[in-house]
Amino acid sequence: MLSLNVTDFFKKDLAGSLPGYTLRQSQIELSLAIEQAIADKSILIAEAGTGTGKTLAYLVPAFTSMGKVIVSTGTRVLQDQLFRKDAPMLKKALGLPVRVALLKGRANYLCHFHYHRVVDDEFTQLNSQQEAKQLKEIQMFFQRTKTGDKADCASVPESSPIWSRVTSTKENCLNKDCPYVEDCFVAKARAAAKEADVVVVNHALFFADIALRKEADIDLLPVADTIIFDEAHQLPDIATQFLGDTITLSDVDKVVKEIEIQTNTYVKSAAEWDKLCNVVKHALLELRLIAGPIESMPGKRAVFDHIPNQEKFLAQLDVLLGCMDALSQRLGVVADHHIDLQEVYNRLSNYLNQLYQWTYPERYEENDKNVYVRWIEFGVHQLRLSRAPLSVQNFVHFKRDDQAWILTSATLSVNHQFTHFQAQLGLWEAQCHTWESPFNYFEKALMYVPSHLPSVKDARYESQFVDMLVPFIQRTPGGVLLLCTTLRAVEIFGDLLRQAFDKAGITRAILCQGSASPRALVDRFRQEKNAVLIGSASFWEGSDFPGDLLTLVAIDKLPFAPPDDPILEARIEACRERGGNPFVEIQIPMAAISLKQGAGRLIRTENDMGVLIVGDERLVSQRYSPMLWRSLPNFFRTRDLQVALSFWGN
Repeated sequence: MLSLNVTDFFKKDLAGSLPGYTLRQSQIELSLAIEQAIADKSILIAEAGTGTGKTLAYLVPAFTSMGKVIVSTGTRVLQDQLFRKDAPMLKKALGLPVRVALLKGRANYLCHFHYHRVVDDEFTQLNSQQEAKQLKEIQMFFQRTKTGDKADCASVPESSPIWSRVTSTKENCLNKDCPYVEDCFVAKARAAAKEADVVVVNHALFFADIALRKEADIDLLPVADTIIFDEAHQLPDIATQFLGDTITLSDVDKVVKEIEIQTNTYVKSAAEWDKLCNVVKHALLELRLIAGPIESMPGKRAVFDHIPNQEKFLAQLDVLLGCMDALSQRLGVVADHHIDLQEVYNRLSNYLNQLYQWTYPERYEENDKNVYVRWIEFGVHQLRLSRAPLSVQNFVHFKRDDQAWILTSATLSVNHQFTHFQAQLGLWEAQCHTWESPFNYFEKALMYVPSHLPSVKDARYESQFVDMLVPFIQRTPGGVLLLCTTLRAVEIFGDLLRQAFDKAGITRAILCQGSASPRALVDRFRQEKNAVLIGSASFWEGSDFPGDLLTLVAIDKLPFAPPDDPILEARIEACRERGGNPFVEIQIPMAAISLKQGAGRLIRTENDMGVLIVGDERLVSQRYSPMLWRSLPNFFRTRDLQVALSFWGN
C-alpha cells in the first residue's frame, strides 16, 4: 500500500483543492478503517450516515492500495457519477497515475451484429416515427463513439425500446462466433477492466458474473485484491434477483417464429421446419391454457407447490421440453450454415436450459446444495416461470485470505444491530462499525406521527391522511415527496390530492409515478421547485433533492413487504420451520431499513431543513415500534399537530 497520511490528505490537500469541501471527522475515521481492512485483507461492514462522504472515504484507500480494486455501486447512475466525476477529481488531488475503468452489463453497449441487422436490412420494421428518429440518432452515435456505452447517447432515452434492437443479451450474443468480435464494445470494456487498477461496476453485473461462473465457468470481471460495495444494503435483493432467472413463454414463442423465418430463408430443404415449429407453438398454447386458473389467484401468481392441476401442468411442460429439444437438435445440425441460424439456435438452447432447470432443479442443485424457490406468474399475453435462491449466503465467498471486502451504506443496521444484514449474506466474521451522520437532525428536522388518524386498515385512512397533509403542503416552502407502499396507493393519493388542491386553491403540480418515466418525473420535480411527487418503491431510495427542492417527506404506511411475494413467503416458512420468529427476524428488519431509506430523502446537506410525516401510528404504538424508530436519525419528534405545523414559522 502506498504511504499516505489519510488524515493530512483530507485536512490539507483535499480541503485546499476541492471547492466546497467540508472536513468531517467521521469521513477520516471511515477512510482509516477501510485502509486498515484493505491492509489486513479482512471484511468490514461500515454504516455511514448521510453526509459522511463515504465515496471519497473508500476511494482514497482504494487508489493508494497498489492492488486491483473492484468498486460496485447500486445503480448505473451512481456508477457513471463515480467514474466521470469523483474518480477523476480524486486522481488529480492525489497526483497518482491510477487507471480507472468503467464496466457495465452487455445490454448497456451497442452490439455491432444487432446494430447492423437493424440498420442494413431495408425491410426492418420500426414501431413508430419516434423510433425511426431515435435510430438515426443511434447511427450518428455509432459513427463517433469509442465505448458504445448507450449512456453517452443522451438524445435517446436509456429506457427507449429501440435499444433492445441494437444491443445484445446473454441469450442472443454470438460470443466468439460473432463476425464483429474484434470490434465488440463489450469485449473492449472487459479488456480495459483487466488492465485497470480500479474497476467501477454495479451490483447487477457483479452478481451476473457470479451466476455465469457457476453456470459456464465464464468470467465477466477480473480477479481483484479488494472489493468495495457502495449502497451495500441492496446486495441481498440484487443477489437474489440475479442468481435466479425468469423465462416467459412469449420469449420461446418469439424465437420459434424467428426460426421459421430463418430456416425457410437459408435451409428450406433441410427439414420440415414449419411442422417442428408448429408443434412447439401448440405445446406453448396448451401449457398456458392449463395454467389459466392462476389468473384468479392472488397476484396472479402461484408458487410451485400450489400450482393448480400440478400434475397436468408438469406433464404438459415435459411435452414442451421434448418439442423444444427436438427442434433444437435439428437446428443444431444446420446452425453453422448462416450466422442468423446460429443466433436463433443459441437463444433456443438457452431457453431450453432455463426450462430444464426450472422443471428439474434437483439435477442442477445436487452439487451446490442451494435451495430454489419456484413460481409462475400469469400475464395478459404471457406466462412467466421464475426461480430464485432461498438464501444467497453460499453464492458469495467473502472469506478469502487474499482479499479484502468492504460493504458500506447509510442503512445497514436495525436498532444499531447488524445481525439482519450479516445473516442475509453469512458475514458473521465481519467487523461492523457505524459512523453517524454529521447533520444536526434534532435542530434541522422534525418527525411528526399524527395521533388523530384512524388505523391504516380503516377505509377512512387515505382521505383523512390527505386532510392532515394539506396544511403542511400549504406551509412548506419547497417540494413534497409522498412515499407509498403500493402503486395503487399512488393512484388513490394522486386523486385525493387533486381534489383537495382544487378545493383549497393550491396550484402546485402533482406528479405521480407511472404518468411518466422516473427520470422525467424527477427532472420535472426539480424544475417545478414546489411540486408534489408521489411514488412507490423506486422512489424510497436513490433520489437526491438538496435544499428547498424537498422540504417535506410524507410516508403513508410502514413499508412492510407484501407477504405474498414468493421468495419472502418461502423465507418466512423456512424461518418458522427452524423455530425462528419471521416477523422479528425478517419482516421488521426489512421494514426498518426501507423506512430509514425513505426518511433519508429529507436531509441531504448540512443546511437542509424539513418535516418528516409518518401517518402510520404503528411506528409508536406497537411492542416492536422501538426497533423501527430507533433506527432513524435523531429527529425532533412530536405527535402534536400544532407543534409540527409551527416548524417553518420557528
